[in-house]
Order: sequence, then C-alpha cells, then structure tokens
Amino acid sequence: MRASRLLSILMLLQSRGRLSAHALAQALEVSVRTVYRDVDELSASGVPVWADRGRHGGFQLQPGWRTRVDGLTATEAQAMFLAGLPGPAAQLGLGEAMASAQLKLMAALPDGWRDDARRVSSRFHLDPIDWYRGPAAADHLPAIARAVWEERRMGVRYESWNGVVQRVLEPLGLVLKAGIWYVAATTSGKAPRTYRLSSILELVPTHENFERPANFDLGAYWQASTKRFEFELYRDRAVLRASQRGLRRLRGLSAAVADAVDACGPAAEAQAQWCEVTIPIESIEHATEQLLRLGAEVEVLAPAALRDAIRRTIAAMAALYAARIKA
Repeated sequence: MRASRLLSILMLLQSRGRLSAHALAQALEVSVRTVYRDVDELSASGVPVWADRGRHGGFQLQPGWRTRVDGLTATEAQAMFLAGLPGPAAQLGLGEAMASAQLKLMAALPDGWRDDARRVSSRFHLDPIDWYRGPAAADHLPAIARAVWEERRMGVRYESWNGVVQRVLEPLGLVLKAGIWYVAATTSGKAPRTYRLSSILELVPTHENFERPANFDLGAYWQASTKRFEFELYRDRAVLRASQRGLRRLRGLSAAVADAVDACGPAAEAQAQWCEVTIPIESIEHATEQLLRLGAEVEVLAPAALRDAIRRTIAAMAALYAARIKA
C-alpha cells in the first residue's frame, strides 16, 4: 500500500506540478501528516522533491526532472481496455487513435498480463445506448470536440423548445448520456447551459479563442445540472393505486418514479394485492400518456384533472374502436 502511495505522489507531482500537502492528502485519502512522511521518504530515496512554504507553497519536483516509472498493475491494465468504448471514440474521430493506443499498451504489458487484457474485450462489453433506440445524430461532434479542446467559440443555429435560435457558444465540455451527446457551454460569460448536439442544425466554427473558467468542473456541473433538471421537470404529484404488476411497470417509467415506488417499501407490496403510491409527474398531458401504457394495472386517485384526462382518453378510444367494428 505504501509503495503504491509513494508512486501515486510521484505521478501526481509529475502530471500536475506544484501541489499542497492538503491537496495531496485529499487525492490520496490520507492525513496531511502521512503525506509529509511519504514526501520525506521520497526525498531520502533520491527523488528531487522541493518544498515551498507559505500560503501558496507546496511540493514540486525539480524542474525538468521526470521519472520513467509508468508501470500498471494487472487490474489497471484491464480497466484501460474496459474503458475504451469504440462507438463514442469513433464518433469523436478517435477510433483509430484508441486502437493504436491499445496496441501500444498491449505491447508494453508483461507476457502474463496480455491474455488477461485481451479477455476483457471478449467478456465485458459496455453499451451506452438505451433499449429500442439507436445513437442520436451527432454530425457536428468532431468539430465541437475540436472547439472544446482548442477553447474556440462556435456559432450555432439551435432548435430549442420555443423555436430556432442562433447563439455564439463557448464550449466547455462534452457529455455522453444514454447514447446522446450534450455540450456544456457559456454565452458571453453567462452561466453554463447544456445543449443537445442532435438539436444543432448548423455549426459555424470560428477562430476566436475564449478564456475557459479556471474553476469549471465538468463532472460537478453535469451532476448538479441533471439534479436541477429533474427537480424542475417534475412539478406535480399523482396518487395511484397499483397492482403488483403495475408497481413493477411503474419502475420502468423513470428513475424518479422508481424511487417513489421503492419508498413504499417491500412490506407494503407484500401485504396487499394493490398498493397506494405517490409519484412525481411532469404535467397532466405527459402523465396521461405514460400511465395509459400501464393499462388496468394502475388507477389514478388524484389529482382529479389527471383522472378525468385518462377517463376521456379511454372513452374516446372506446368510441373509435366501436365505430370501426360497426363499420
């Protein structure tokens, strides 16, 4: 464990430059005192680690010094092959580069590890596309990826929910979720927003650079953005009476609905043939479309507007089919 931690400190300093003891402790999930002991041991073994004191101080390697220690463990090598998704890499224009990198990595592995690494791709497959769906159109993905990497503004004509708009975006990062690509971008220094690539009708790259916010964290932004989106999306609640089969089908509507069903607890499901559950809904219209899929396994108790909407829809369907039979 300690040898691995010493190597990690070395790799962190080599890749990130100067780091404080507190930053190293957070990255390694150890105490600051442990970091000081490890740095002393590295220094005693001949690694030129400099320590700068003061508010902006920290540890850094001697300028120009680099280690050639780059050994991977067997599980780390397997993880590298598991993480290489061929579909997204090809969409980004990196399919050939990824294949080349995996070949180089394979050649650098010890003989005993190569078969393990090869077995990963034959025994594990990651498919980011949801059921019954193909990948969303991503015609502009390579150009947007270049703009993200080079920190260049881009003009877009974008189909939003209220019409087609034109924007000059400063792209900060790309996210692939359930087979759909999104770009996080700012406009004129405003707060970042999320844009779906398949809704970009036209893209005009520019040669104008922008200054990327120093504190922008794509992972943290995406997590907060999705939570906010889900919170704003579900603006109302519906009280349902569902059979055991209905409860199982409800879980397939969305993660938020599944959480609401799970909140009932297994005891409630076991005690009765039918169970009352309160779920979040977007709107009366959207909930009507979703709940009609469940047929007679779910009954809406409230709100009255949703119950009436489902009743009217069923009555209209019955009249439509009755008329067809008479004809």
